[in-house]
Amino acid sequence: MSAAGAPNPRVAVVIPCFNDGRLAGEAVASIQESEPVEIVVVDDASTDPATPPALAELAASGRVRLLSHPENRGLSQARMTGVRATTAPYVFPLDADDQAVAGALSQMADLLDAHPEAAVCFGDYIEFGDHQLVRGVPDRLDPFRVAYINEYPPSALFRRDALEAVGGWSLEGPPAGYEDWDVWMALAESGATAVHAGPELMIYRRRLHGTRMLTGSKRNHVTLYGRLRSRHRGLFARIGDHRRASDMPWWRKRLYPIVYGRRPRFAWERHIKAALDRHGVWTLRR
Repeated sequence: MSAAGAPNPRVAVVIPCFNDGRLAGEAVASIQESEPVEIVVVDDASTDPATPPALAELAASGRVRLLSHPENRGLSQARMTGVRATTAPYVFPLDADDQAVAGALSQMADLLDAHPEAAVCFGDYIEFGDHQLVRGVPDRLDPFRVAYINEYPPSALFRRDALEAVGGWSLEGPPAGYEDWDVWMALAESGATAVHAGPELMIYRRRLHGTRMLTGSKRNHVTLYGRLRSRHRGLFARIGDHRRASDMPWWRKRLYPIVYGRRPRFAWERHIKAALDRHGVWTLRR
């Protein structure tokens, strides 16, 4: 792992931060690669008194470039501030409360080097905190699947050109939420392809603690999902073609529009998800 500003990095890691200064330090410390990596932390006008000095300490280490918003602008703009401040051809968003996996960024960059047609490299990831398991993700970017539910990881290695071509993170509130789903929909709508990192590589560690933004977003699911459908009309206009092209089992193709899609989300559904996790649905191992 090299200092921020090392020459010719392939990967830029963008870490938006709002009141997570201590955890941001852990996120930065987790980035351990044998090649240069750009690291930018964007303080989105944190109000927690402990965060600014923690981020200043990170900047003083020389490993990180620290940028600050004078007012809170939300996740999308914080990430894009970081994207615009970097130059590496591959971009990896990492939330301040999550962690990288040592060596994973280089391996994903190698895969994108080997697959110039792919817009993004994604893969399975570790959830830790309230529980610990490996979350399995689909093998390919499936437009039919992503039209109804986002089963793709918040953190992945994006080819900068492809990310910028679809506008990057541009979904804004209020209400806030589904910024990552918006990007996955945009890539699928554009016809982009992806490469899976393979079951042997965990691409990052996602911390589960308290109420994360995604959990809060589900309270506004109907509004947020309606916004996504309006933003990606081309994706839904070809939903029949995407259904036929999808490699999902027939019964899932029938269930997804009913179980997911427009219907409201309820608090009790997290208990069902936890039960499915215990039985290994969408997970690989404890």
